Amino acid sequence: MSQEVSFPRPRRHLHFDALVQLARQRFGTIPDQRREPDFALPDTLMAGLALFSLKDPSLLAFQRRPLDHNLRSVFGLKGIPSDSQMRVILDDVDPDYVRPFFNDVLRELHRAKVLQQFRFEGCYLVALDGVEYFCSKKVHCPHCMTRHHTNGSVSYYHQMLGAAIVHPDYSEVIPLAPEPIQRQDGQTKNDCERNAARRWLKRFRQDHPRLPVIVIEDALSSNAPHIRDLVEAKCHFLLGVKEADHVHLFEQIDQRQEMDHRETDQYKAIVDREAGTGIIRCYLFTEGLSLNESNAEVKVNVLQLLEIDADQTEHRWSWVTNLSLLESNVRQLARGGRARWRIENETFNTLKNQGYHFEHNFGHGEKNLSVVMAFLMLSAFLIDQVQQKCNPLFQAAWQKKGPKCALWEAVRQLFGSFEVSSMREVYEGIAFGFKRPRLKVLIERSQGKASPDDTS
Repeated sequence: MSQEVSFPRPRRHLHFDALVQLARQRFGTIPDQRREPDFALPDTLMAGLALFSLKDPSLLAFQRRPLDHNLRSVFGLKGIPSDSQMRVILDDVDPDYVRPFFNDVLRELHRAKVLQQFRFEGCYLVALDGVEYFCSKKVHCPHCMTRHHTNGSVSYYHQMLGAAIVHPDYSEVIPLAPEPIQRQDGQTKNDCERNAARRWLKRFRQDHPRLPVIVIEDALSSNAPHIRDLVEAKCHFLLGVKEADHVHLFEQIDQRQEMDHRETDQYKAIVDREAGTGIIRCYLFTEGLSLNESNAEVKVNVLQLLEIDADQTEHRWSWVTNLSLLESNVRQLARGGRARWRIENETFNTLKNQGYHFEHNFGHGEKNLSVVMAFLMLSAFLIDQVQQKCNPLFQAAWQKKGPKCALWEAVRQLFGSFEVSSMREVYEGIAFGFKRPRLKVLIERSQGKASPDDTS
């Protein structure tokens, strides 16, 4: 007799099956210029989403799945194109048509008041960082960027500018639509992260004109053109900065340190001692410095954190910002600056090392295939992050299995072995267990003939 278990219900519009339906609705709005296609475009896009949701290691592995009840009921698939057909179909899809799905999910998070949990100092921390997701010395397309090596060989590669809403208190992130870093139409020069950031900011403000954000990035972003772009986009910023790259800025800091701050009140310090650990944190902050000599009109405020461990090991971080620095907020802002690592650890490293096969070439194509596949993978990752944050069943299944890769393996196993009507049933089976039916062979033995395994 089965035991009845009381468990919190997932949020109505944020559980896996609801978000998959949301994706299908969005993909259904994408125009398809083909005449009498064998496979509908929404079906093909949903097949790509299913591929990444199930964490199959390749398109070929996904193609080996039969079009069974589960793919129909969970992902709404009416047919699965072959790997070559899928690549041809998706190569013609403009990635801009896939981008709105990220906004659809963000809207649902806002409606469910989950997004508000990520508020930080009245804003949302948005981490930006570039990442390479394809590289080959043979496979390439007109949009590939090139890297010439000293031995004469050439590498062809794709990058993207990733973006995610993060919070220092949460391991979950909310991925936003990325911006491809690739050779633009008609261009002969490589694209760069700075140009991609300018495009991303423009798109972001078109999609979210009033969303208050603090953009957090690494030290490569602490340059005057990018800061001007951030200000024009009405974004606050908290950018890493290094002394070796900003000599003039740190010379100004040294000058203020040497002055009697008790009289000028221009350079301030707060010292905290963490009880029980012996850790000492010193927050140093000043305002109104020039970013560099050639852009003296670009004024920034500087926050530094010196942390001394119990064994006297020192760690230093420095940021430039347009936020006012006060004794009441520098501790929190330093935590926000350090949360930039969320986009590397909880986003890119998760995609690379926890079952998503981020750097595997699922298909390159001649137009958009590589980018569309990256968008679909990030869409699946977004759905998973929402489950990790909001779905008690997913959390229970994850806790039961331990490592994420073990959870994905369990999902694939149940999805391929049992008939299910929703991903909720899969999570329940992993979290609470399930009854294994006895194997029933469909081909009956011929009457009077013994099986080869029968013994006399």
